[in-house]
Formats: sequence, C-alpha cells, structure tokens
Amino acid sequence: MKKSILFVCLGNICRSPAAEAVFFNLLKKQNIDSLYRVDSAGTGGWHVGRLADSRMREAAAKRGVLVTSKARQISLKDFNDFDLILTMDNSNLADVKSLSNEINAPYKAKIIPLLSYSSHTKLIEVPDPYYGGEKGFEDVLDLVEDAAKGLLLDLQSNN
Repeated sequence: MKKSILFVCLGNICRSPAAEAVFFNLLKKQNIDSLYRVDSAGTGGWHVGRLADSRMREAAAKRGVLVTSKARQISLKDFNDFDLILTMDNSNLADVKSLSNEINAPYKAKIIPLLSYSSHTKLIEVPDPYYGGEKGFEDVLDLVEDAAKGLLLDLQSNN
C-alpha cells in the first residue's frame, strides 16, 4: 500500500508545492516514487487552480526540480486520504488542526510540521517567501530539501 503525504502551506503556491516537488524528485531519484502518493494543498483557497509562483518554479528548476502542481485547498477528505499532513509554519499547523476538529471522528492522518524532519536547521517554520526577494525562495528550497531527506529516512526506517 502506498504511503501518502500531503504538504500544506497558506496558499499552495510557494512552499507546499515546492516541498511536494522536492520530495517527489527525491523519490524518483531513488526509483521508489511508485511507493508513495505525494500532494500539496493550501489552508486558503485564493489560488485554487493556479500554478505555483513563477519565482518558486524558476528557483526549483535551477536545482533540477520541476514544480508542476496546481493549487488546491485542503479538505476534510484529506484527513483520511493521507497518512501524513506536513505543515510549513505554526499558523498552517493551527489551521489544519482546527479543520480536523470538524471531522468529529478519528482520522488517519498524522499532522506535524515539516521541519520536524530537518537536521540542518533550528528553525521550526518554513518562512513564506511570497513578499520577499529571490533569496527567500532559495532559502525555502534549502529547508525543504533538508526536511525531505529526513522525512524519507524516517519513512524508510519505520517500514
């Protein structure tokens, strides 16, 4: 059975689609992408149907990572469709946990911050690069690459 992972940020146009693409790229390099289902979503619905921010797509492409997903909003269904829901910051974590309370029943997903899998930073949140310059997008990619490696190690050691 495939392990399913959902990455979540605010609008699903910068951080979570980058994390989705970086993690999928890592899986593909190890030829294990068929063992996982990877997706991303936002807590808000402002950008539904749009591609990721062009600055994030360009920064990722320079690293050989294609960010191709289209924005969508997290739904109640996701709590039973995914094994892990990984949030980018404390606000996303609070919003996702608040939404999960609407289910009023046990659900499958474990909800945790993405950077809990990171080994090269003391940060606990992936900063939102949307209103900053190019360096912010590079910094986000550095953080999600580190966390993606830690996530994969954790998933492989717990199988």
